[in-house]
Parts: sequence; structure tokens; C-alpha cells
Amino acid sequence: MKTQVAIVGAGPAGLLLGALLHHYGVHNVIVEQRSAAYVLGRIRAGVLEQITVDLLAEAGVDARLRAEGLPHDGFEMCFGGQRHRIDLFGLTGKRVTVYGQTEVTHDLMDARTAQQQPTVYEAQDVSVHGFDGSAPRVRYRQDGQTQEIECDFIAGCDGFHGVCRASVPAAALQTFEKVYPFGWLGLLADVPPLAHELLYVNHERGFALCSMRSQTRSRYYLQCALDDDIRQWTDEAFWAELKRRLPAESAKHLVTGASLEKSIAPLRSFVTEPMRFGRLFLAGDAAHIVPPTGAKGLNLAASDVGLLSRALAEHYRGRDDGIEQYSQRALARVWKAERFSWWFTSLMHRFPENGAFGAKMQTAELDYLFGSRAAQQVVAENYVGLAL
Repeated sequence: MKTQVAIVGAGPAGLLLGALLHHYGVHNVIVEQRSAAYVLGRIRAGVLEQITVDLLAEAGVDARLRAEGLPHDGFEMCFGGQRHRIDLFGLTGKRVTVYGQTEVTHDLMDARTAQQQPTVYEAQDVSVHGFDGSAPRVRYRQDGQTQEIECDFIAGCDGFHGVCRASVPAAALQTFEKVYPFGWLGLLADVPPLAHELLYVNHERGFALCSMRSQTRSRYYLQCALDDDIRQWTDEAFWAELKRRLPAESAKHLVTGASLEKSIAPLRSFVTEPMRFGRLFLAGDAAHIVPPTGAKGLNLAASDVGLLSRALAEHYRGRDDGIEQYSQRALARVWKAERFSWWFTSLMHRFPENGAFGAKMQTAELDYLFGSRAAQQVVAENYVGLAL
């Protein structure tokens, strides 16, 4: 098989890249180790920056998003039992849209099928070759047969544990990482959201987040120990702990119900530099991970493939500036998002090693934030997403 761009990974990054390349007339093939059902079964965040919404529109896969997505003009932060609102639209003229990552993936899959674009699911032993020369190749096994895709470029959209970054010589990589000493316990339930907008909670018992996927489906999170056993967190225990961390008036309005999914996720910050190695490009979680506090993971992946798709389209029109600058431009935005996610995580969570002094510093910073329009504008600009 021959193509112009071979994309490894059929998550939202790989699928969006494929859709954008198709829009630009660049032929591509996606190779995914998992099944389509497995990819759709991943439970992830769903706060989309305007840049992500615009890219989905450019790719022609925004119809359901426009109809069902929930535009949010702000979000709330709670500390000391009081709720304070960040007016995103009033401070920046921009908003975010709540629309689940699963729905984004579903829309992209449906569009790819309708366009009869090739996707290989359940590919075994995927490997990448020749990206340091002029003849890159992607190999995999399927139905007991070894298959090979000859291509001009390879896009590694296969996540943190994927083969693409792992195939780069260690000497060519520089990595930066911070592992946080706690996790997020998440619960998904078919109950109406606590509020119209997201609520981030700083509490002495730990962080909490009240979010939603729709008007009838909610996603809640609690800061928890990394060694917590999910089996000990019954639905009743989760709801009781969430109520303890909410202001009393808010807790009264919390609607509880049976969980559809429950899991514990560790938090980390991670960046690989550079994001290009010859004819291999990394995008999304293959190159960087942010803590979910700032809702940047999916949006960074989208901005990566937005830059990459345009760079590759320009290449086939005779210009290589975008390819040459891809890593530098992508990393400039990545590090700004890493900074915001790190800051927001540090502000809202309890760090055991920081003790009483750290808690006082959080209170002082939160007091300053809600007494300063300038400080709120900084938060709002970062939350809605910085320009590409």
C-alpha cells in the first residue's frame, strides 16, 4: 500500500489529522492497534477551545457539535465555602464548548467512513521505519500477514505508550516530566449537572470538579491517593465525599445516581522535544501530557494536528516552511499550556508535602485572584486557549 501520509493512532488526534488532510487533498491512511469499539470506549474530558471547534468545522465534522455542544461563557472556582465566577466571555470575548471527547471521536470516525478513507483497526506489531531517510514505512500484521505502507511522512498520534516516540533513538530525545503525588477519582452518571458551568473546588479534604457531558449526563472528580483501591469507592462513598467538599448550599442541589463508569487516573506533566525527527512527526499525547485540571489535553492535540496538516498541505504545494517550523511552533504553545495546567493544578489541589504554609499560599493567591480583574483576565485568556 502507498500513501502520502501514514498516521499511527486513531484517537481524536489521528482522526482529526486525517480529516484535515483529506480536506486539503492529501491522501492518508490511519493504522490503529486497537478496535474501533475500544477507542470509542475511552472516557476523556470534553471542554473544547474555540481553536478546536474551528478545526472541526474546517474538517467538516462539526454539525452535531453545533447542535448538541454546550457553549460556556465562564466557569466557577470555589474556596472557603464561597463560589466565584471567571467570566470568560466578558474578559476575552471568547467561550469554550462542552462536548465529550467520545462524541468528537465518534463524529470523526463517522466522517471518515462516509468519505471512504482507509483506516486499519486491530493492527498487530505496528512498527515505523525509514523516517530518517527518504522512504518511510509503517509495518503491521493483520490476519497473520505482514503488511507495509510506503509513505512520504509518518504522523505519530499513538499516545504516550505508542510505538512512534519509542522508535526514535534515545539520544535524539529530550524529555521533561513531573509526576503529581495524587490522582483523580472520576465518576460518570446519568444525572443532571450540579450547575450550568464547571465548578472547580479547593477544599481542605482535597480538590473536586463538577462537570458535565450533556444536560443529562455528569462527570465528577475527586482528588484521591494514588494507591486508593477503586473497589473501596462505592457510589455512596463517592457522593458522600463530594458533598463534604462542596459548599453546603451547593451540596443540597447535587443529584446522585448509579455510576456508568468509575476510575482513578494519575496526573503528570510530560513533554518531549523536539516533535519532529526527519519524516516522523509527533502530535498529541505522543509528545506531551498535561494534568487535566486546565482542560488542555485534547485541545493541544488539536492544535498540533492543525499546524501539522497545514504544514503537510503546504509541502505538496512546494513550500516546506511549515514542516521546518512545526516542532518549534507546536512546542511554544505546548509549554504555555503546560505552565497553565501546572499552575492551576498547584492552586486547586492539596499537596501533602506543602503543609499549612502551602495551604496559606493557596488562600492568598485565590484571594488576590478574585480581587483583581487583571489576574482573572490572565486565567480566562489561558482557559479559552492561546492563539496558534
